[in-house]
Amino acid sequence: MQEHTLKGKVALITGGSRGLGAHTAQAMAALGADIAISYLHAAEQAHALVKQLEAKGVCALAIQSDQADTGAAQALVDQVMKHFGRLDILVNNAGVAVQGQKVDDPALRHEQLDWQWRVNVLGTVAVTRAAAQVMSDGGRIIFIGSALGTHVHFPGVADYAGTKAALIGYAKGVARDLGSRNITANVVQPGVMPTDMAKQVLGDSVPEALLDIHPIRRIATLEEVAALICFLAGPHGGYISGDVLSVAGGTNA
Repeated sequence: MQEHTLKGKVALITGGSRGLGAHTAQAMAALGADIAISYLHAAEQAHALVKQLEAKGVCALAIQSDQADTGAAQALVDQVMKHFGRLDILVNNAGVAVQGQKVDDPALRHEQLDWQWRVNVLGTVAVTRAAAQVMSDGGRIIFIGSALGTHVHFPGVADYAGTKAALIGYAKGVARDLGSRNITANVVQPGVMPTDMAKQVLGDSVPEALLDIHPIRRIATLEEVAALICFLAGPHGGYISGDVLSVAGGTNA
């Protein structure tokens, strides 16, 4: 039986109804954490996940919240505090990917790209600011970045890569700001994962050319990435802060 290293902790996972967010919620619940997830449209999936988490013996809550609306962040955190009375772990997982066009494309989708910046950066910043006001000393803030935040191997991803690079600088600043409270802030940078987001960008299969840039020639599993997030959230992650940790099969080598 796995030790309940997160028992007594409350985690908020944004965009937690599916993909990496849902896997992280399941993994943290298995370690004993109570879980709040935010979602936008996937209400059925979110509430089904809550039932699965409760079956593990933890408390769980799904909150509808639009990450693109920075004004919604305070209400999201307020609902977590009202329901659980505390917040110990924030996983900034919610994000979108608008890719496939070069910056000089005459048909560049400016509105979608701007929306991507609002979701991936401004929304994340807003949630972090709200959470920092109430987070328990010794808490954990984990930003989900991307391997593209530090290494861009192909064209058509400038804005997406830019949003993920921005999180690195912000996380380092947060680590400095909150270090006196023993709150850590780190970025986990996955490579390609089997998520709905990846499928929207890549289709039903991973191109050989993309696999070719991976020394370990496969994509990440959601379990591998969630395991690192749980490590950073747990008792052995307390002296890692302001860092960028990749789960990308060596693509950053």
